[in-house]
Amino acid sequence: MIMYRKARLADVEEMLDLVQFFADKGLMLPRSRHALYEGIREYRVARAGDKLVGIGALRVLWRDLAEIRTLATAEEYQKQGVGREIVRLLLAEAEEMECASVFTLTYQARFFEMMGFRRVEKDSLPQKVWQECINCVKFPNCDEIALVREV
Repeated sequence: MIMYRKARLADVEEMLDLVQFFADKGLMLPRSRHALYEGIREYRVARAGDKLVGIGALRVLWRDLAEIRTLATAEEYQKQGVGREIVRLLLAEAEEMECASVFTLTYQARFFEMMGFRRVEKDSLPQKVWQECINCVKFPNCDEIALVREV
């Protein structure tokens, strides 16, 4: 059985390993250990027994805009609804905060489109670009796809 909960400090090393696994394959951007600790309150995790099998974060950027980021599901748990449930929990959290829109930047656009997100131009997300993207190694040549969903 898979359990979903807020991330804990003790989860960080497994979170880092999961993110790095997919970052090494070019499927997501890497995160530093420091960034995971610093943002720990933003993360949800999925655990199957003592194994971390999924993560995702919700970062608020503005009064009406939040981002789903660092979404990853262990390979052996993909296509079992883990990622969908994490996104559902993060969207519910955004709704509870009365956030109007949630976006993501991803290489996995189809997954998010199946969850009701629609593609948009990155230029339509100026808060994201100037808050974080400017410090990314891929800026200004980002190849991620921007998607948004109203909450």
